[in-house]
Amino acid sequence: MYPRFSDLINGLFGTNIILPIQTYGFFVASAFVTAGMFVYFELKRKAKAGIIPTLEKTVIKGKAPSAGELALTGLLYFVIGFKIMGIILNYHSFTENPQDYLLSTQGSIIGGLVLMVLSVGWSYWNIRKVKLDKPVEVKIKVPAEQLTPSIVLIAAFTGILGAKLFDMAEHLGDFFRDPLGTLFSFSGLTFYGGLITAAFAVGVYGNRNKIKWPVMADVAAPALMIAYAVGRIGCQLSGDGCWGVPNLEPKPEWLSFLPNWMWAFNYPHNVLNEGLLLPGCDGKFCHALHQPVFPTPFYETTICTLFFLILWFIRKKIAIPGMLASIYLILNGIERFIIENIRVNIKYNLLGFETTQAQVIAILLMLTGIAGIFYFSKRYSKQNPIMD
Repeated sequence: MYPRFSDLINGLFGTNIILPIQTYGFFVASAFVTAGMFVYFELKRKAKAGIIPTLEKTVIKGKAPSAGELALTGLLYFVIGFKIMGIILNYHSFTENPQDYLLSTQGSIIGGLVLMVLSVGWSYWNIRKVKLDKPVEVKIKVPAEQLTPSIVLIAAFTGILGAKLFDMAEHLGDFFRDPLGTLFSFSGLTFYGGLITAAFAVGVYGNRNKIKWPVMADVAAPALMIAYAVGRIGCQLSGDGCWGVPNLEPKPEWLSFLPNWMWAFNYPHNVLNEGLLLPGCDGKFCHALHQPVFPTPFYETTICTLFFLILWFIRKKIAIPGMLASIYLILNGIERFIIENIRVNIKYNLLGFETTQAQVIAILLMLTGIAGIFYFSKRYSKQNPIMD
């Protein structure tokens, strides 16, 4: 396993570098970037087809920066300079535990003050150059694809917040034992919590920018599927605990061509340090599970990549808004419901059946997707929507 991204690089190329980047965090960030790329392509395509109207925004030209704006800019860059200079001066300490450092009060006040002064001065100088004696309102056209950075940032913030809240709800004991540690830990993220909160926030943002909910959902559907696939790569490579139940069965003959780790894996050097101590290992991550388990993150990456290709292939063939998003919900629910059967998770007794939080949500998503297909088909049955 590769808890840090530099461990992965060193394993592949035989180098010996140390980077303060966690493998799991790297792939979570990569998932958002990947999703943003496909959202950009879809927004641009749908705008060109006339499905998304051209946006108009009013901006004030020639307005001088207010004291509050300059103060906010200064505060932001003070924090950045405070941390960056602190990292440079204490790089080894930072690489040992990056997230603890970022959430601590450690840093360089001098670095913060220098960057604050430079940023405020630069901002003031640039805005003063275009200042007018009498500011005027100007209407500008904004291509839909230019909304992509805002969509990704909104999805990232609300998604991570929702994922953390749902995980805390499922592990209340851990939260009550260490509220701050649990809240600010980078581990423990529930995908469906992130999906629900991010979908709502992005939908609201799209609606405010004249992108209807069904259209915005269709834009996001393929991106969400491939983002999940990319994120699960981080789970597999870091060994973050999203693995399956013990698998002591011999690999079937018809799968003999596959590497053994694709059937059962004990996640050596996992980031959680779970399992037995590895002989001769003296590093920070020196444990392996005492029993091999199903590598469920690998399975999810494989399945969701296939589902993404399906959604990407059919997206231009579906004319009815909301239909692609409905299909996504069904595929997402099927994948997660099945994988939960061999995945480690907390089980609940619901109406006499043992199930997990994710399986309950997966069923609801599948039912929502089926209902969506009927609803949108009926809603647009008397119309002739443009093929997108």
